[in-house]
Amino acid sequence: MTRDDLGHPLQSSDQPGPARRVVSLVPSITESLATVRPEAIVGATDWCTHPADLDVPRARGTKNPDVAKIALLAPDLVIANKEENRELDVRRLRERGVRVWVTDIETVPQALSSLARLFDEALCWPRPPWLAAAHELWTGPLPPVRRRVAIPIWRDPWMVVGSRTFTGDLARRLGLDNVFADHPDRYPSLEAADLDAAGADAILLPDEPYVFTSQDGPEAFTRTPTDLVSGRLLTWYGPSLVDAHESLARD
Repeated sequence: MTRDDLGHPLQSSDQPGPARRVVSLVPSITESLATVRPEAIVGATDWCTHPADLDVPRARGTKNPDVAKIALLAPDLVIANKEENRELDVRRLRERGVRVWVTDIETVPQALSSLARLFDEALCWPRPPWLAAAHELWTGPLPPVRRRVAIPIWRDPWMVVGSRTFTGDLARRLGLDNVFADHPDRYPSLEAADLDAAGADAILLPDEPYVFTSQDGPEAFTRTPTDLVSGRLLTWYGPSLVDAHESLARD
């Protein structure tokens, strides 16, 4: 029996074969699906911004999806993620008879293997070429550390990337050592002064989920240099992995 990343069995479809109607509750996976069969995407979240021309019904956010609206879209499959989506919403969808596939991704290798299983076993679609390209770029021994970084994802309160996160693993595979990688929390909260004094060579400020800009973020730090970076390249898994390796590895 086919099971998702959390071991939940995937119910049999009323229409066996490749998925024809898919709702994605994960922005990076929405982008991944659109590289293969964009016409099969019948719903997505408000945060699914790639591809930019995706014209489908929106089902609110990743943390508050409109379960009733999703069910009315009659999807063959809804795709969710353990970190980005709530177990409550997944359960409510399944109680309505909606098939849901939940991914669980904390490292780059996990992302590659999870996406491969998604295309092979849940969607029954061909794998996109970028998946093989990303595998070539991101597998192999870890590179030497070239600088130590801290990666805030929010402010007021300040929150940073801690342990056991996809973003932290991606950074390390670029030679960037996260100074909070050993913190017991995945996304610890702390004061800006403590972040400034953490000993990083640079503080990376992505433009999502919090939209850090040149006027909003850098001014909080007097000791540590800051770099504005693409949140999509730093936190998304999918075709962005190819761009991320080419872009962030040079920074």
